[in-house]
Amino acid sequence: MRVVTLSAEDDFEGWRDAARSLALAGVPPAELLWQIGAAPQDLFGDEAVMDSPGEGGFSVPRPFVDLARAAICHSDPERFSLLYALLVRLRSRPEAMGNAADPQLRRLEAMAKDVRRDMHKMRAFLRFRQIEDRFVGWFEPAHHIVRANAGFFVRRFASMHWSILTPELSIHWDGETLSEGPGAATADAPRGDPVEEVWRTYYASIFNPARVKIGAMLKEMPKKYWKNMPETALIGELIKGAQARESEMVARSAAAIGDNAGKSWEAVRAEAMHCTRCELYKCGTQTVFGEGLLDARILFVGEQPGDQEDLAGRPFVGPAGQLFDRALAEAGVDRERIYVTNAVKHFKFVRRGKRRIHDKPDGGEIAACRWWLQQELALIRPPLTVALGATAARSLFGKVVTISRLRGKGHALPDGGGEAWVTVHPSFLLRVRDDREAEYARFVEDLVRIGERAEALA
Repeated sequence: MRVVTLSAEDDFEGWRDAARSLALAGVPPAELLWQIGAAPQDLFGDEAVMDSPGEGGFSVPRPFVDLARAAICHSDPERFSLLYALLVRLRSRPEAMGNAADPQLRRLEAMAKDVRRDMHKMRAFLRFRQIEDRFVGWFEPAHHIVRANAGFFVRRFASMHWSILTPELSIHWDGETLSEGPGAATADAPRGDPVEEVWRTYYASIFNPARVKIGAMLKEMPKKYWKNMPETALIGELIKGAQARESEMVARSAAAIGDNAGKSWEAVRAEAMHCTRCELYKCGTQTVFGEGLLDARILFVGEQPGDQEDLAGRPFVGPAGQLFDRALAEAGVDRERIYVTNAVKHFKFVRRGKRRIHDKPDGGEIAACRWWLQQELALIRPPLTVALGATAARSLFGKVVTISRLRGKGHALPDGGGEAWVTVHPSFLLRVRDDREAEYARFVEDLVRIGERAEALA
């Protein structure tokens, strides 16, 4: 039995190097025990030292790397073994990564989802308080996400000097260097500062009674985080007046519904399932309509469904969709609070052997499908719409546009359709070879600014 010793609970790089070497050496999963640090742990076996197998490398599907990077931060002690077992299987059966019914894969994907949700909560619920020239925040994560989340706070608060304290470890930013320190206790965190009164006033001014759903609110913002958030002291009184304010808002908006009165999203989707507006209905397996929150602040538009989306009947569930989810989480934009769709609702492809290869939709197909996108925009009425790629931008603006010219700022949509932003499609990040990390970081920055702008417009 071999014991693999990792340096930390979230040591993805160490796990990856060890797993690659062990897999190349043909070491079966049943012969491995994984351990954190020098001290043995009951869950990971004895103190035996792992032999060093030969160096080398091999290819695995990109979605596995993204899955492992997230799942490794989970608190489940079996995560290392589960990931290694899946890695060994993927060497001979790479298609197993696409088997949504596989129980091992589903368990790891659930772990990754838990981690991304915990990262989002840290970004959403951590509050900095000022102590002289430094800002200090306290957070109690459920998983080992602090290092993975550090980049977000560095980008978001680059000019501040700040510290984030957690029970496991602390991170500190001095404007140039990120450093780590030992874990802290609640008593080490400050309890308030003069800025909090300004924040409470702002929160009360943006409180939207039409969005008050007590059960959903408690699920998204559990009470265990309330003690660190100054605005939560206002929630009780704000909720008391929410019903009257909501009735007033509904009355004011009723006249604006216009031609869409009585026509629900469900009815439009059902109609789209039988669309024959262009020849692509003969190509794809099914219409892939949009999905998400029907009063979303942000509506994302992609190009068209891919192979996996066509089979599942849902947008953004393939490799590009998984990368999109990861970028949204890093940017602090909750996937469950947005709406996602495509400019073209059927999968256009060319067949090469058994594979279906993406084929870019032409102008006529984009124009034919634009009617469905306009229905979605009219029903959801998002404050901000985002075009992911050139095809989506062409559909939104009704003409060919250049991403580099429009990227990074808001633009008015035709016919008073609100504000639109343009960025790259996640699939571009899967294809790019040079400076992939830089392009991904820029995409995340776009999403951060989009999230902030949507909050300001709401």
